[in-house]
Amino acid sequence: MQIAMIAAGFSADDANGLRRAMATWKRKGGISKYYHKIIEGMKTNGYEEGFAIQIFKQIEGFGEYGFPESHAASFALLAYHSSWLKRHEPEAFLTALLNSQPMGFYSPSTLIQDAQRHRVQVLPIDLLHSDWEAKLEMGPAQRPAVRLGFNLIKGLNQDCGWRLEEARAVQIFSSVRDAAQRAQLNKHEIDVLAYAGALQSLAGHRHQAAWEASASLPDKGLLKESPIIDAPTDRPVLSEPNELSNLLSDYQHTGISLNSHPLALLRSSLQARRYLSSKQLLDQPDRRLIRTCGMVTVRQRPGTAKGVVFITLEDEFGQINLILHADTAERQRQILRHATLLGAFGVWQSHQQTQSLLTKRIVDLSHLLPTLNKKSRDFH
Repeated sequence: MQIAMIAAGFSADDANGLRRAMATWKRKGGISKYYHKIIEGMKTNGYEEGFAIQIFKQIEGFGEYGFPESHAASFALLAYHSSWLKRHEPEAFLTALLNSQPMGFYSPSTLIQDAQRHRVQVLPIDLLHSDWEAKLEMGPAQRPAVRLGFNLIKGLNQDCGWRLEEARAVQIFSSVRDAAQRAQLNKHEIDVLAYAGALQSLAGHRHQAAWEASASLPDKGLLKESPIIDAPTDRPVLSEPNELSNLLSDYQHTGISLNSHPLALLRSSLQARRYLSSKQLLDQPDRRLIRTCGMVTVRQRPGTAKGVVFITLEDEFGQINLILHADTAERQRQILRHATLLGAFGVWQSHQQTQSLLTKRIVDLSHLLPTLNKKSRDFH
């Protein structure tokens, strides 16, 4: 790029166009369209034509092998550093990934579950401890842990998160009403905090927190500056939500759950239908006919794959990779596009620690978790 700008008089935009052409030289005509511009530009600047042609050929040669090689080297370095961090500093690695969302193929839920399987402590969103973004803190086991941030709560804006941080920095919240008053929370903000489970340390379980939230709206007008009086101590004792209710509320309001995975609650039912888990699939021999099931986390249909669709499913033990040929995908397009919980039938492929299901048929099992609000990441 510098040679083109200094020797041939390219502008910054011209040099950027040359860079792009070098990256796509086979598909879009390459850098040949810059031949005359480089040659004439160098001649104008006093270089001999033969030398200019030689320089162009060197640039062209670099575009054929040097450019992809430099990208491969950069990717290898990035992969090495990422792998080192995940192995030696997994808490910091997870925190950085969560604070860089949205990115890549994996959702925060998938990243968190993978980290938990690798013994990373992940702490819930908490009004007394969380910031807007995820952060590192000392966990209960006296080792680093990842504290989830308010930014995971659906419908909560950054300004609210910052107001909570600022008010808490002055003095720790003594009650939900205290937090609502000093951070000037409106009804929507305090409600989503309650249903996301962020008020548990101050108000208890979700049902209790929702009642507390409804009685804790900050005063308006002339009463705005009045002393904070907590709600009566004889508040009603409400029943605690069950495990499924908590899990569905987690996914509805944050997209994640630190407790049970949805498929763990369905496992006995799925076993009765002979659906194998990702853990059971690890021991299956090559070319075995099997059926499996999982929540859809990623759908991919690369333009270079001739219509082949790649699906990633997730259960309580890990991930399952599906491959659907173009005719199979087209035949079951509606299920493929809309199912959140997917059953798959096909031929198991297991070779040199690479495993996937060559899928022949899929079924929509979303009705088993009808209120689960979990979207996949789709790439085309």
